[in-house]
Amino acid sequence: MSTDYYGHHNIIKYCDRPFKSIEEMDSEIIKRFNSVVRHEDCVIHAGDFTLNNREHMQKYITQLNGQNIFLKGSHDYWLPKNTPTIWEKKIEDQYIVVCHYPLLSWPRSYHGSIMLHGHSHGKIPPYGRRMDVGVDTNNFYPYSFDAIHAIMDGKEKGGEYE
Repeated sequence: MSTDYYGHHNIIKYCDRPFKSIEEMDSEIIKRFNSVVRHEDCVIHAGDFTLNNREHMQKYITQLNGQNIFLKGSHDYWLPKNTPTIWEKKIEDQYIVVCHYPLLSWPRSYHGSIMLHGHSHGKIPPYGRRMDVGVDTNNFYPYSFDAIHAIMDGKEKGGEYE
């Protein structure tokens, strides 16, 4: 799971990222991504992959390991209009909901589902079983399902409504 902002020069300043340039930031995030993601792994990008157009985003995608699924975020102008904004799936008996935006209530939240999001760059507090999976919250690495599961283990259910 990841939210990255490849090629976005202002994100370095906005999020106080420790990089001197876009090229350094992109190179390091890609290196860290590929160090933990195998070619056969499925990766959900929770929006805001890049601000750039389709041509530029291809240069990032071709460098990344994994089978990538993209959700539309607030700055994904390169994605088709009908790109999903939410992804839901049961993995190893755990129901997962991924959306770019943090939700207060999400599908099956009352039954212990996990809500994963980007958008906030680690600036809003966790809530129940909701978690920000942006690279700003994980030393510029994507989160694995196992890491998410370990973090969420024992957390209270989140979201009051079905």
